[in-house]
Amino acid sequence: MSTPPPAAPLPNVEVKAALLLVLLLALLVGTALYVLYARGAFEPTQRLVLVADDSEGVLVGMDMTFSGFPIGRVRRIELAEDGAARILIDVPRKDARWLRESSVFTLVRGLVGNVAIRAYSGILDDPPLADGAERRVLVGDATAEIPQLVAAVRELVGNLTALSAADSHLAATLGNTREATERLKGRHGALGLLLGNDGDAKKLVAALDRTNALLARVDGLTARVDGVVARADAQVFGPDGVMPETRAALAQLNGTLADARNTLKQTDKLLAEAQAVASNARVASADLGTLRSEVEASLRRIDQLVNEINRKWPFARETEIKLR
Repeated sequence: MSTPPPAAPLPNVEVKAALLLVLLLALLVGTALYVLYARGAFEPTQRLVLVADDSEGVLVGMDMTFSGFPIGRVRRIELAEDGAARILIDVPRKDARWLRESSVFTLVRGLVGNVAIRAYSGILDDPPLADGAERRVLVGDATAEIPQLVAAVRELVGNLTALSAADSHLAATLGNTREATERLKGRHGALGLLLGNDGDAKKLVAALDRTNALLARVDGLTARVDGVVARADAQVFGPDGVMPETRAALAQLNGTLADARNTLKQTDKLLAEAQAVASNARVASADLGTLRSEVEASLRRIDQLVNEINRKWPFARETEIKLR
């Protein structure tokens, strides 16, 4: 069996291999240049230096954000002569307009170890931040509050334990409340709870019963007094009472007094005539006799009227009529 003839060598193999290597190298260089360009390696920047007590958690290449957007990148971390950490950040020129002289920079450490550098500019009308400016960064460490939080939780648990203990004030209060509830459910209810024992409650109930009976008797007595007052009012001021009879007697007395006044006037006239005609003793004696009879009749009428008033009016008084 015959062997096949050897293949003919390819022409310019070395040249093609060299071209392939050059193309591969150019591709790698282009990729690196593109990556550098995409990461802003060829973009003009300005330097910002942030000073912190320590740079724990800060890595080269991490971003500095403003309103949630990255505007700078950490290029280097240095240790200053005073022991502080200097964080050098490159900020592109196009994003440096967000940084002002009054801007505030914070370094926040989360609970899980993540670190974020943030910039805050409250007044955008302030002068822009100069290139190479140094600013003190405000550090906010959430893990630094964990010991205080643990201490507060421990104290809270201790207070809850003391509060729920068998000899605590809360247990005593609940026991007193249970006892008060049992007394409220008892025979005398809230009255027994207020007085503290059933004996005093029974005494108070008995006193209330006696008070109610006394009030009932007072009501009956009041009704009887009202009836007596009504009868007295009818006897005194009614149609057949004392006051109408007294009023009629007074009217009769006024008429009698008027008659007596007229009689006395006639007596004065007769006395004057008697003095004038003293010479005629017989005529004067007759006139005086008549006058005496009229005066005695008037006196008898007055005496009868006074007796009638004393008989009808319960309050007697002496009445004296003087003749001058």
